Amino acid sequence: MTLREAFAAVRRHGRPVWLERGPQLLAALLAVLCGTLQMRPRFPLLLAALHDLSGYDGASIQRLSDLAALPRMLIGMGLVVMAVGLLLRARVAWVITLLLGVLVAGLSWWFSRASDPVFWSALALVAVLIYYAGRFDRSNLAASSLFALLSIGALLLYGVLGTLWLGAGYAPAIRDLPTAFYYTIETMSTVGYGDILPRTVEARMFTVSMIVLGITVFATTLSIVLAPLLGGSIRRALEGRMQRKTRKGHFVIIGSSSLAYTLWKDLQAHGVAVTVIEPPGKPSPYPPEADLITGDASRNEVLEQAGVQQARAVMMLRDDDAENAFAVLAVKEFAPGVKTIAGVNDVRHLAKIRRVQPDMLFAPQLLGSDLLVRTLFDEPIDKETVSKLLFAQS
Repeated sequence: MTLREAFAAVRRHGRPVWLERGPQLLAALLAVLCGTLQMRPRFPLLLAALHDLSGYDGASIQRLSDLAALPRMLIGMGLVVMAVGLLLRARVAWVITLLLGVLVAGLSWWFSRASDPVFWSALALVAVLIYYAGRFDRSNLAASSLFALLSIGALLLYGVLGTLWLGAGYAPAIRDLPTAFYYTIETMSTVGYGDILPRTVEARMFTVSMIVLGITVFATTLSIVLAPLLGGSIRRALEGRMQRKTRKGHFVIIGSSSLAYTLWKDLQAHGVAVTVIEPPGKPSPYPPEADLITGDASRNEVLEQAGVQQARAVMMLRDDDAENAFAVLAVKEFAPGVKTIAGVNDVRHLAKIRRVQPDMLFAPQLLGSDLLVRTLFDEPIDKETVSKLLFAQS
C-alpha cells in the first residue's frame, strides 16, 4: 500500500472509528487530567497522613480530616471515578462530570483570579461534554451502581471525618475511627440509640446535615439501582401479557433472511399484523418497531409467545433448509390446525422438505425458472399454474 492509499484509508475509516470510541475516551482522559490537577498539591499530605494513621494517632487523624474536608480533593476524586462512567457512555456520569467540571472551573478562577492549568482543563472538559452530549445516552445498571457506590462512599467519608473533626462537641467525645464510623451509620440510618449526643451547636448542625444527606442519598440509590430492575421486570411482564392477548389472526415469520424481511415489508404494507421469530446471535434486519421475538422456533414456549396457535399462517423462511424443516415439525406438533409455509433455498432439498408435509412450499428459484420458461415460450400463466408451483403436491 502506498502512502497516498494509506492516507485515503484513514480518511475513509478514521471518522467512523472516532465517532464510535473517541468522544467518550477524550472526555474520560480530560476528567482524569482535571481531577489529578485538582488533587496534585495535596498528594504529599495525603500520603503522610495515611502513613501515620495506623496507630489512630489524634494528630494524624485531624490532619487527614483537614485534608479530606477540602473541596478540591473530594471534587478531584469524583472526577477520576466518573471517568469510568464516561467510558461506559453513561448519562448519569455525564451529568455529574459536567457539574463537577463547571464547579472546578469556577473555584479555580475564584481562588486564583487568573487562568491556570486546572481552569483550562476544566473548561476543555465542559466543552467536550457539551459538544458530544448526544454520545452519552446509556442508562445501564453498571453506571448507576457506580454512582450509587460513589455517593455512599463520599457520604461515609464526610460523616466519619466530620465527626472526628467535631469530636469534642459530643458526649462522650469521639476520638477514634471505629466510634466515628459507628456514630455515622447510626445517624444516617436515623436509628438514634442516644448513647452519643451532640452538645455544641456545630455538632448538632453537622448531625442534622448527616441525617438529611443520608436520607437523600439512600433514597436516590434505591431509585437508581432497584427501579430499573423492578421497572424492567414489570414492563416485560405487562408487555408479554398484552402481546399474548393481541397476537391473534396474525402471520408469523420464522427467520431473518432477505426473503423473510421482504415478505415482512409487503405484509406491513397491506396493514396486517406480523410477528417475527428470529434466531439469537445473528444481526437483525428488522427495525425496532417490528414485533420481534428472539429465540429457538422449535421450542414450545417461543411458539406460544408468538401466538402461533391463533395465527393465520406460519412461514419458515430461514437460510437453512434443515432448520425450516425442523420448524415445520415443531409448529405442526404444537398447533396442528395452523397453516405452514416452508421456504426452500436449494431446489435439491425440495423432496426432503416435502416429507415433513408443509401446507405450502415456496422455492423462489424453481418458481422463477418455471415462470421465465413459460414467458419465453408464450405459455399461459394463470392462478392455477402458480398454485401448482407453490403447493407441496406437484
